[in-house]
Amino acid sequence: MRNSENYIITGSEPLTTQDETTWSLPGAALGFISWLLALGIPFLIYGGNTLFFFLYTWPFFLALMPVAVVVGIALHSLLNGRLLYSAVVTIVTVVAMFGLLFLWLMG
Repeated sequence: MRNSENYIITGSEPLTTQDETTWSLPGAALGFISWLLALGIPFLIYGGNTLFFFLYTWPFFLALMPVAVVVGIALHSLLNGRLLYSAVVTIVTVVAMFGLLFLWLMG
């Protein structure tokens, strides 16, 4: 008999699994909506005079937008995609960040 080798061909596992979930889009939307809600709170408290305050401080509040989006993604993923819980926690966290920045800038 000749020198031959036996090759066994087995099926491979699929390269991608369907068990992974994506939290980035709902979390990012929650973060952005939370930022918009937090942006509206000073207008409810101080009225139109808030525009004069935002005239010179708008870069600080604009810089909080990507932070709010990342916080929304992180909290939504940490809470395993539970939309209601992550919405409440994200809104509270972003409003607290926004409020702290507002109070810091007001002196």
